[in-house]
Amino acid sequence: MTEARILWAAIAGGVLATPYAVQAQQPTPDNQAVRDDEPIVPDSAFEEALPPLDPALIEPLEPLEAIEPDASPFPPVPGPVEDTPLGDPALSEPLPPLSVSDVEPRSIDPVEDEQTAEPVPIRYTVIVEGLEETGLEDRFRDLSALEDARGEAVNGAMIEARAEEDELLLVRLLRSEGYYDAVVASAIENVVEEPGALRIRLTAAPGPVYRFGEIRIAGAQTVPPGLAREALPLQSGEPIIAEEVEAAEANVLLRLPQQGYPFTEVGLRDIELDPATELGLYTLPVELGPRASFGGFTTEGDLAFDAEHVGVLARFRRGELYDRRKVDDLREAMVSTRLFDSVSAETVRTGEIAPDGTEYVNILVRQDAGPARSIDANAGYSTGEGLRLEGAWEHRNLFPPEGSLRIAAIAGTAEQNLSLRFRRNNWHQRDRALLLQIEAGQRDYEAFQGYTARLHGLVTRESTPIWQKRWTYAYGAEILATNESRVGRARLSLSDAYFIGGLIGQLGYDRSNSLLDPTRGFRLLSRVNPEASFGNGDFYYIRNLIEGSAYFPAGDSFVIAGRARFGSIYGIPRDELAPSRRFYAGGGGSVRGFGFQELGPREIVPNPDFDPEEPDKEPATISVPLGGRSLAEFALEGRYRFGNYGVVAFVDAGQVYESQFPTFSSMRFGVGVGGRLYTNFGPIRLDVATPIGRREGESRISVYISIGQAF
Repeated sequence: MTEARILWAAIAGGVLATPYAVQAQQPTPDNQAVRDDEPIVPDSAFEEALPPLDPALIEPLEPLEAIEPDASPFPPVPGPVEDTPLGDPALSEPLPPLSVSDVEPRSIDPVEDEQTAEPVPIRYTVIVEGLEETGLEDRFRDLSALEDARGEAVNGAMIEARAEEDELLLVRLLRSEGYYDAVVASAIENVVEEPGALRIRLTAAPGPVYRFGEIRIAGAQTVPPGLAREALPLQSGEPIIAEEVEAAEANVLLRLPQQGYPFTEVGLRDIELDPATELGLYTLPVELGPRASFGGFTTEGDLAFDAEHVGVLARFRRGELYDRRKVDDLREAMVSTRLFDSVSAETVRTGEIAPDGTEYVNILVRQDAGPARSIDANAGYSTGEGLRLEGAWEHRNLFPPEGSLRIAAIAGTAEQNLSLRFRRNNWHQRDRALLLQIEAGQRDYEAFQGYTARLHGLVTRESTPIWQKRWTYAYGAEILATNESRVGRARLSLSDAYFIGGLIGQLGYDRSNSLLDPTRGFRLLSRVNPEASFGNGDFYYIRNLIEGSAYFPAGDSFVIAGRARFGSIYGIPRDELAPSRRFYAGGGGSVRGFGFQELGPREIVPNPDFDPEEPDKEPATISVPLGGRSLAEFALEGRYRFGNYGVVAFVDAGQVYESQFPTFSSMRFGVGVGGRLYTNFGPIRLDVATPIGRREGESRISVYISIGQAF
């Protein structure tokens, strides 16, 4: 059967199958089933039902006409058509094997370097558009994942992931600045002029800035009313900036506990945005808790001292309105004792109602006492005084509460000393200390050499790096015995000794912003020491000293600092004073550029070390400082800081006089420069200075090293 016949047979069979399928579902008239082996349509009937075929279908096909090359837009098919070749003859050649084919797939993934067998990184640049009015581009680039990789990636998937991450980052940044309708899209583009390079384009559509509409505080009312709203520094009409919202809510948590509400809690804010008005309705739930006043103290843990001494440290009393700042102050005061590994102060409800309707709260202090013993050391150097080393052992709580015992020794070029000190901090009052000290040693300075034993006692209120106080004071008394010689070594002898007793009075006022590194403010200090001297005559006199310093910032990194100091001794001739009780000038804490005690009147005396047999070894005479009864000193510094380093230029001036009051004549000047290394405990100072109008015997260069600024 021909193909056409088969086709028609299939068509006819399909037509006939349909009525049969319908009939098979109906019962026969005689209620008999049709036999499966009987034909439905006889072959003869089927043949007659087929339509006649077109005779043209069985005629031979006419030959195809020859196709000229390039006559068709499609590539020619290889093979002869009536021996006429089609297209390029190379198409009929065999294809090369795949193993020698040069195939380069198009991809943004890098290939491996032939020498290192490592992937060659993909280079890209990042372009950000649409942020001109927001001012967020610099901030975005600081946080961008694409920028963080410095324009390199291993493969395309990594670039796409970074781009998606930066899209989300941009949306977050824009919303944080009030652009809540912001939309961001990214695109990766090939750089035509740089093969193998990509351009990542981030396009932002910020939309409008939403602003605060109504601002509500949800919760109970405070006493007095409105404290929570006053503590929330947000205003209607301002942009809804996330950073400012969080800061404002933190301010609520800060201020309300300072105004009698220690248990304040802030709930989750709700901001309802209205696209029509571009305003946000802001609601902040605030749970106040009870209004409270201070009750008492309790303490637990490994105790360094009891609750009674905690009460001495506290700056509040029972019945005062609760203020969180005073609780923080108590905790910091306990930290400053240096007696704890850890310490905390927690506010605890008692349920007890005070007469004013507030609830008493107790302060629970949890103590974890730390090591009370310590060993410390420090060192310094200056031209004139030489090297100075000091070491000490201390037990800070040998006599609780806060009664310390300290043994210290000084080993230096010009001084050797041993001291024993008892000190009780916070003695019956916060920040007041009781000090008793006995010491003995020898000093070998240019002005004198001597041996001294001293006993003194003081009641003081002093500043420390942790607690810098506005007012400081010290008062007490001292007695000392000293053998001193202006030329040569002193002789230990009671008959030649000075016996001195006196009172000590000191008052200071500090409005500077730092104890070790002030940049603004001023300081004032005065000392008055009435004394009596016995042994080489009986004399009564008063030693007075006053000094002040000021600090003026000139920009963020430059400070101008100045200092002045004046001294006067009334009631005794200079030459009757023990050499150690006179005024001297020169040195790192005085007039830089000169040696320690180098300024002032001098006397030419025979040199005790002169050897007539070796006259070239030591001079026959030496010049010795006499000291004086009055003093004047000035200093001016320019301090420039860059990061943790700084430089200083300075001019110092000063002089010592025999008269009772300074005459300001014959002033000597020193100039110099210094370097500073700023640390967390204060600057380390290195100063180099030279005298102006240097005289014979004066050093050309003086060097000073210490901790803290010169003043």
